[in-house]
Amino acid sequence: MTQNIKKQIEELRRQLDEHNYNYYVLAKPVISDQAFDKLLRELADLEKAHPEFASTDSPTQRVGGEPLEGFQSVKHVVPMMSIDNTYSRQEAEEFHTRICKLLGKTETEYHLEEKIDGVSIALIYEKGEFVRGLTRGDGKSGDDITENLKTIRSIPLRLPVSVSKFKGEIPKLSEVRGEAYISKPQFIKINEAREKQGEELFANPRNACAGTLKQLDSKAVAERRLDAFIHGLARYEGKNPPATQDEAMQFFTELGFKTVPHRKVVRNLESAMQWIEKVQVLRADLPYEIDGMVMKVNSFSDQQICGTTNKAPRWVIAYKYPAEQAETVLESISVQVGRTGVLTPVANLKPVHLAGTTVSRASLHNADEIERLDARIGDTVRIEKSGEIIPQVIEVVKNKRQGNLKKFIFPKNCPVCQTPVERIEGEVATRCVNPSCKAKLRAGLKHFAGRNAMDIENLGYALIDQLVDEELVKDFADLYALDVEGLSKLERMAEKSAVNVVTAVEASKSRNLGRLIFGLGIPDVGERTAAVLAKHFRHLDKLADAGKEDLENIREIGPVTAQSIEDFFKNPGTQKLIEKLKQAGVKMDIVEKEAGDNPCKGKTFVLTGTLESMGRSDAEALLRKLGANVSGSVSKKTDFLVAGAEAGSKLTKAESLGVKVLDEVAFKRLIEESNAKK
Repeated sequence: MTQNIKKQIEELRRQLDEHNYNYYVLAKPVISDQAFDKLLRELADLEKAHPEFASTDSPTQRVGGEPLEGFQSVKHVVPMMSIDNTYSRQEAEEFHTRICKLLGKTETEYHLEEKIDGVSIALIYEKGEFVRGLTRGDGKSGDDITENLKTIRSIPLRLPVSVSKFKGEIPKLSEVRGEAYISKPQFIKINEAREKQGEELFANPRNACAGTLKQLDSKAVAERRLDAFIHGLARYEGKNPPATQDEAMQFFTELGFKTVPHRKVVRNLESAMQWIEKVQVLRADLPYEIDGMVMKVNSFSDQQICGTTNKAPRWVIAYKYPAEQAETVLESISVQVGRTGVLTPVANLKPVHLAGTTVSRASLHNADEIERLDARIGDTVRIEKSGEIIPQVIEVVKNKRQGNLKKFIFPKNCPVCQTPVERIEGEVATRCVNPSCKAKLRAGLKHFAGRNAMDIENLGYALIDQLVDEELVKDFADLYALDVEGLSKLERMAEKSAVNVVTAVEASKSRNLGRLIFGLGIPDVGERTAAVLAKHFRHLDKLADAGKEDLENIREIGPVTAQSIEDFFKNPGTQKLIEKLKQAGVKMDIVEKEAGDNPCKGKTFVLTGTLESMGRSDAEALLRKLGANVSGSVSKKTDFLVAGAEAGSKLTKAESLGVKVLDEVAFKRLIEESNAKK
């Protein structure tokens, strides 16, 4: 009986692995999703009833486990180096010349493959079983995100023994490298869901993927449905190792990994450039984001001869494509009103395909930009998407203008409340100055309730719109007068949901002063400046009473910001709002505990590049809690530069000024040391 159950479990695992491969790697499913789920449930039930047959490589392990407390940092046995970029044919020719000189040849063979715009990962297999998955980190060490990577269905949890190179013997150890990514269609679904929940949208699929892999809850990762392409063999302790990159890619496919489809072996630079240009034409229609083509010396022995520099291998470059562009027709221009009253023109376009999505809107920034472009309704315009959520109009195609098109007249009145707008001399922004404008109120409430401000859960954008439309909320303080009975009368608001909203609003009364200052939406005061003001004044009343000169005496506050703060608190509407917030019970003096002596306290940090283990805002928050100052630019006063992946010009400037540079591992070590001493 026991043996029969064991065989049944093994057969179900085999079937599910095969269906996973057909669906996620070959994109050729042979059974329906419902049939797959039925098999998975059957296996899960059997494993639960017979835990003695549990296995870490079972398909049931892909759904995610218990949340982790943090990620362990693990040293890479083989460093995960970055790749040098090139942007022109001339630079590609220079690379080719260097390679030929290093190899003593006039021509050489290259392997070309798509450069996936994702997150670098390393997968380690012992005796065929997936045992560890790491991020790139700083190239020397990465975070152990094994549980998160197990949720990616295109990553096999066990390598098949039937692979011809193995000759019946699974290698003792193998490590492959690749890119985790989120497909364009899946990215759209994720952002649509976030928009419904009132959450901040991801700017692009890469950011969404990076943010997802940093999640400590692997079940949440599984819901995002990440994917992965494999492109590199870092270590292999087995029979018949591949001799070329092309052989390695074929080997990966045989092992059950997903590899990029548009790859090619060429024997000269001219053929390489032709293939690069051909794939660029296909780029917009691919279901995943690419930002270029990777050009590798094909022979592994030749790669060894070429060697590496301190930062990158000499035998490979990434030929980067320019930002994607498209032409379409400008059908109309609408004007939106933000929380500070700024009027922003938006181009409404004839829908066009760009960067994997259908684009129907693009930013025109301000009235001056419309004038500069000479954009008119009916014009053909060129739009570009370079990492932003909303594309930009970069040019009007004048030779395609038909007829005598009228110039766009920027509104003299707010399009929402009809109040005359104002433009301050020296500013590009045109503003609605009506404090009761519903558009400003909507945007302001969304900011006030946002995650980085008062962090009011369950108060989504749709609910805020309803509250404003029904005139239940006319300022921030009115949120604290909401009750379950009133909320329950709103459309699609059940009593349980109303209770959750009221509970979340009540909890926000005790947020720290920095969050409150940021939430108020003072012009020119971001999250960082709000934290500085909270630390300095320690009570909102003291900040409100401060004059421009007092504010300018604070190191991080310049004259423009000081004037904005003084003007904001002098406004009678602001004074009335603060009094209402006090009456509602919102705390005005909760300041984060002063940090004790530690290596970070009083030091000035600048961050650059991408940190694998945490977001930029999270790193800044950690430093401020330790009493450090965080600046946006490098100067002689900078004590430390924290350099993540793809660090830019700030790193060069820091090195020239003799500023101490910390990689991610050193930064985390310093944070740990400081936390232990504070």
